[in-house]
Amino acid sequence: MASIRDIKRRRDSISSTEQITKAMKLISTVKLQKSRAKAEASKPYYDMMYDTIQSMLRKSGTIEHKYLKAGDSKRKAVIVITSNRGLAGGYNSNIAKLVQQDERLIPELTDIYAIGRKGKEALGKKGYKIAQDYSEVINEPIYRDAADITMELLDAFGQNRIGEIYLVYTSFKNTVTQIPTLKKLLPVEMETGSDKMDLAFMNYEPNEEVVLDSIIPKYMSSLIYGALLEAVASENGARMTAMDSATNNAEDMIEELGLIYNRARQGSITQELTEIIAGANAIS
Repeated sequence: MASIRDIKRRRDSISSTEQITKAMKLISTVKLQKSRAKAEASKPYYDMMYDTIQSMLRKSGTIEHKYLKAGDSKRKAVIVITSNRGLAGGYNSNIAKLVQQDERLIPELTDIYAIGRKGKEALGKKGYKIAQDYSEVINEPIYRDAADITMELLDAFGQNRIGEIYLVYTSFKNTVTQIPTLKKLLPVEMETGSDKMDLAFMNYEPNEEVVLDSIIPKYMSSLIYGALLEAVASENGARMTAMDSATNNAEDMIEELGLIYNRARQGSITQELTEIIAGANAIS
């Protein structure tokens, strides 16, 4: 059995860790409230943008456009949104696993556009090429960041350096549930489903190419920006949950060590009394 001093030292160490995890949980809770409000306020916009594009494609019949078909290059670009810090449970590792498990994203033919150091580090070790590092963006996402990333990727797509573009992030459902999500951004694909106005044909003015050249970059930017906001909320939710679990575990360990400490102390006192009595009997 460990000595009383060792038990006390370990209990004090865990108690210090508990204070840290409790503080981190409180900080994450405050950040979650702000990031969640921002994500929920923006969600109707990028949901509507997505629905609008889908509706346009359903109403347009057969349409030829560079953003609606894969490029000639076999390389694929993946925007990977993770965090710059750890201590968030499986938040970052789940995103890395989602990329690695997708059969379309072969390491030798995949360019990673990393938003967050944790994703960059994890995928870089697995052989993926890190084409760009936008890690600072995740600290305080703004729409301009999403627009700049979109323009860079569309330029690479237009020059046939990449043939497809994907987005991987964590969708925020609620405080304790965050869902790793992978979406294909380009070429834009029409989802199966119905629209009340499917029978109404879509007319483009001045023409379909000009309209799609204008709206699809905005569509991409809105989805990336929405993903950034959801990712920030998800990170804070995951970290809050992880720190809450760590705090509870620390409390359980402190309680258990308290019992062990008391037993060891009681045993020590009993041994001392036994030795005193034995010594007294020996003298008499």
